[in-house]
Formats: sequence, C-alpha cells, structure tokens
Amino acid sequence: MASLDHIEALTKVVLNNLEYQHDWTRVQQHIQHTLPRPLIYGLPPKRLYVHPDEQIDIIKAEKECGESIPQEPEVEWVLPLHLSEKWSPAQFAAVFDAIEAIPPGGGDLDAADEVGEEEQWRLWRGPKRGKRILLATVQDDSTVTYYWIFDGLVKPRQN
Repeated sequence: MASLDHIEALTKVVLNNLEYQHDWTRVQQHIQHTLPRPLIYGLPPKRLYVHPDEQIDIIKAEKECGESIPQEPEVEWVLPLHLSEKWSPAQFAAVFDAIEAIPPGGGDLDAADEVGEEEQWRLWRGPKRGKRILLATVQDDSTVTYYWIFDGLVKPRQN
C-alpha cells in the first residue's frame, strides 16, 4: 500500500502535468471516503474520447444537416498511479463503483432531456456516457503516460 506522502506526490505530479504540459483547465483533486485514493478531474483543451456508437450518430447527423458538428471537450476523470504499483481488477472496480460517469461540473444533463430525434448524438454526453477514467501512470523520472480504462466492455473504434 502506498503511503499518503507518496499518493500526494503522485497527485501533484499529475496535476502539474495536466495543467502545464497538456493545457487542461478546471483541474481539481477529488477526495471521497469511498475511493482508495484521490482522483483528479478537469477539462482538456480538446475532446479526448468519442464512443464508437456516438461517432456513428455524429456522422449521420452531419450528413443530415450538411455541416460539421463541433466536438467540444468534456470533463474527464484521471487516476494517478505509479508504474511500480500493482492494482487488481477489484481495486479498479472499487474506483468505478465510487464515481459517477460525469465528474462534478462536467454535465449538461438538462440539455440531454430536450434532445430531438435528429440530435441523438447529444445523449452520449449525458445519460449514455459510460464510466471511463484516464489512467495517469507516473514513472520514476516523472514522465506521465495516459491510458483509457473503462467500466465494462467497450466496442472497438472504427478507423
């Protein structure tokens, strides 16, 4: 088990990396008694993930309206870990069980309630959004590598 000082140092490295290297805004530490460690959430400068089914809905909507639909960034969860830590599927499951799909301040769910048939793609930013976390793996030299992890199975993306 990692010490509190170790976890705080990891969190600080990832917070700084997101803000100063990747230009994230609204970056916050999220502490909750049901979490094994603090998470981070924030707003990246561009959209990081589009679900494959959402991608299909967006393409259909763009074809119908004849113009490109802008893809605004979404607030994302981030879990800082050190490369040497060994996490089990049960530990990741505990994190997913403790969080909502959309981090605080990241959802415009009211807009999703008013979605028409031609705007089904908007639902992927609200009620259809699955739980996902950007895993921030910190190496000994403070290099941070990011990987997506999802709660459950996710259809592979089409290229």
